[in-house]
Amino acid sequence: MTLTRSQTSELLTRHGLAPRRSFGQNFVVEPETVRRIATLARVSQGDHVLEIGAGLGALTLALSDTGAQVTALEIDSGLVAALHETLAGRANVRLVHDDAMRVEWSQLLAAADSWTVVANLPYNVATPLVADLLDFVPQVRRLLVMVQKEVAQRFVAAPRTEAFGALSVKVSYWATARIVGEVSSAVFLPRPRVASSLVEIERRAQPAVTSDRDVLFGLVRQGFATRRKMLRRALDGAVMADDFARAGVNPEARAEELSLTEWARLADAVASRTGGTT
Repeated sequence: MTLTRSQTSELLTRHGLAPRRSFGQNFVVEPETVRRIATLARVSQGDHVLEIGAGLGALTLALSDTGAQVTALEIDSGLVAALHETLAGRANVRLVHDDAMRVEWSQLLAAADSWTVVANLPYNVATPLVADLLDFVPQVRRLLVMVQKEVAQRFVAAPRTEAFGALSVKVSYWATARIVGEVSSAVFLPRPRVASSLVEIERRAQPAVTSDRDVLFGLVRQGFATRRKMLRRALDGAVMADDFARAGVNPEARAEELSLTEWARLADAVASRTGGTT
């Protein structure tokens, strides 16, 4: 069971609602797309699922049908009222009215040690939210997120590609990521001006490298802040000539040319000289 386009429009009208641009609301109104997302989530009875941005509940219903225990998080108080109607009788769904950028994760996810996040993420919060989940919420072991296509490409980008950036380095540090599907703008209400992709992110058992995290990501942020400059200029003040030599990193390379392993070698060289500060 899920919501069709006409059911979505009727539900919005009956509750006096309209999609809010400030919350980046674009509702998926094509049942086959919603069912495909629930299938790609690979969850079933006994699993714990966090849906961020439940909207009117179309995906929530499909996730509930898998038998998983679903926590549906929604920021919009108007939609929460409609969600109570949509999700009535769904004993395996818990509805929480809160902001994913402010919620207390330890309390929200206290029911289990392992969670899958499934979400149609508003474009304006997708990047910081996924980064925060990877950095600070180890209970989240897997994510299946629908995001703007350009953001999806940054999540999965490899070195020496145009999309590769600080976000790509962070994702590869914590997880493996791949694009598992494309989503037409025609399945949304209202229809966005950009295409969307589905990205699967699976947390590693351990980070991919053992470098001091603060040093590593401090260098990555500084390097990509002026990504067109050579590293010897972009990292001026943080990395010395001897650091580049010890790390085996070309100081005339640019930030997008370095793999995570090379960034880690550079961070190790700096940390050995500074005692772990940049």
